Amino acid sequence: MDALRNRLNRITHLNQAAAVLEWDQETYMPEGGAEARSLQVATLRSLAHELLVDDETSRLLESAQPESDIDGDVIRVTRKDIEKAVRVPSSLIAEMAAASGRAKGAWQKARANDDFPVFAPHLEHIVDLCIQHAEALGYEDQPYDALLDQYEEGATTAQVAAVFSELREDLVPFVKELTSSGMLCEGPVHREFPEEDQWRFGLDMAKSMGYDLNHGRQDRSAHPFSTSFSISDVRITTRLEKRFFNPAFFGTLHEAGHAMYEQGIDPALEGTPLADGTSLGMHESQSRMWENLVGRSLPFWEYAFPSAQKTFPDALGNVNLEQFYRAINTVVPSTIRVEADEVTYNLHIMLRFELEQEMIAGRVAIKDLPEAWNDRMASWLGIRPDNNTEGVLQDIHWSLGAIGYFPTYALGNLMSVQLFNAAQTDIPDLHDQFRRGEFSHLLSWLRTNVHHWGRRKTAGDILQEVTGSGLKSGPWMAYARSKFGVLHG
Repeated sequence: MDALRNRLNRITHLNQAAAVLEWDQETYMPEGGAEARSLQVATLRSLAHELLVDDETSRLLESAQPESDIDGDVIRVTRKDIEKAVRVPSSLIAEMAAASGRAKGAWQKARANDDFPVFAPHLEHIVDLCIQHAEALGYEDQPYDALLDQYEEGATTAQVAAVFSELREDLVPFVKELTSSGMLCEGPVHREFPEEDQWRFGLDMAKSMGYDLNHGRQDRSAHPFSTSFSISDVRITTRLEKRFFNPAFFGTLHEAGHAMYEQGIDPALEGTPLADGTSLGMHESQSRMWENLVGRSLPFWEYAFPSAQKTFPDALGNVNLEQFYRAINTVVPSTIRVEADEVTYNLHIMLRFELEQEMIAGRVAIKDLPEAWNDRMASWLGIRPDNNTEGVLQDIHWSLGAIGYFPTYALGNLMSVQLFNAAQTDIPDLHDQFRRGEFSHLLSWLRTNVHHWGRRKTAGDILQEVTGSGLKSGPWMAYARSKFGVLHG
């Protein structure tokens, strides 16, 4: 067992070192270093892959004698990972890492200059590699199943499509009802908010919620993200806009939610495949919970608004709490996913989910993707992007090769409400605690029921044990109707 753990540590350290290089690429690396960096990351990722699938790892798995329940889970999960990994040649892993490194740089240039053709050949290559990856992994129904399973283990395209279809049936008319009411005004969040003050205020609030800055930090990047180099070093990034409060503040809370999940994993799992979130959907449930169910709630702002007024006197000095609360919860269709309100956000995810399936199935050519994107945006949200920077180029995920990832955002939204409802049952005065700026009880509840398990339990297991049911769209719709029904009279 010790020999197996030592080997798994080496694999983990290689992947963590690659993560450090990728974080640097998004934050501090000079633009000209992209080509060399992509090769460096590819080397580390392929070495980790080769060590995992090597016969020696399998031999150690067979001979290791578990001395605890954790040891048993280490063996079980590692064996499952190897069963998937042996199907994928290390050359494909290296090629994907190298292609992603180049694609990220191309995406950044394309996004900055509204120039989709700069990114298009890189995306074509990424899609081709994802198809090869899916074929190597194997699937029963369609290639997209294999890609989705990488992020939400056990989920199928058909299952996700069914949940999304049920949600969309209720959501589309609800959005039309809300947006026709004309009840809200987002003006107070579109004022001058000095960037340095935004940075400090957001980080202070994330810290008050439980993000441990002794084992984390925040930096700037084109697209906010969180990354874990170990349980003791989990970092986040954000982006700032001088005349829009929401992106930096709620982006910081969102990424801090991810980071607090990683910081709360049982230290006994460090250096093993178990020291990670159990699924991307469960990960998103944590980020969306802190961003929306806490950070956009009235009880939270009853606590935080006086501090916000003090920090931004010019922008918020003549704004009252009710006006600000309505502003941050305005339901207005937007072209930008990361700036979308709570209600319309899921439609952004469904759009990407469908386009990803069409790319993988060859039903849409990459050159036609911008138009397909814009047409669906106009049909579902009633708006058409003015340019590709606000449209098909807005997200970093496809440049990372993360096709199959997007559905987990909406799955996480649904899970967040199911989990939060269970937390409220156990902690009836939760909102009163928020009004006092107390978040430790919620974080402790999440640590006990979600975080510390790492990958020892699946997302489905956690949902079933904590909420008594599997994934449902009903609780989220009930939450949305209750909150936004009141706001819209």
